Amino acid sequence: MTHTTSNPKIHEGRNLKRFREMLGIKQDFLAFELGEDWNQQKVSLLEQKEKIESGILEQVASILKIPAEAIRNFDEEQAVNIIANTFDKVENSFNFGTFNLHPMEKIIQLHNEKIALYERMLKEKEEMMGRLERLIGDK
Repeated sequence: MTHTTSNPKIHEGRNLKRFREMLGIKQDFLAFELGEDWNQQKVSLLEQKEKIESGILEQVASILKIPAEAIRNFDEEQAVNIIANTFDKVENSFNFGTFNLHPMEKIIQLHNEKIALYERMLKEKEEMMGRLERLIGDK
């Protein structure tokens, strides 16, 4: 079952590759997450397809933790045009005003951000350990 889009310029495989690279995810990792039938070369071939089967696209989007529609509808040319048009309209309208930040509030904010970062890092470590245990258990 192949998904069709109304815009022939959109290349779903290339979009998948862009998102994967922006997220810093390797093809090997994506192949591992997709299952035993997958390897790095198969992911590479997937990224060369103009249209990706809907089920596989949904699975990949879930692994990358992005909406499948982002991969289906991302058009680089349109994105560049939107950014260029928005920048032209906004560049002269920056008004930063006056900021009166209390130093202690800033320290508390930074401390809370650091705690949140540590918690995210611990969660990612636990997920990675689970993946490694799964990998070791499969062998």
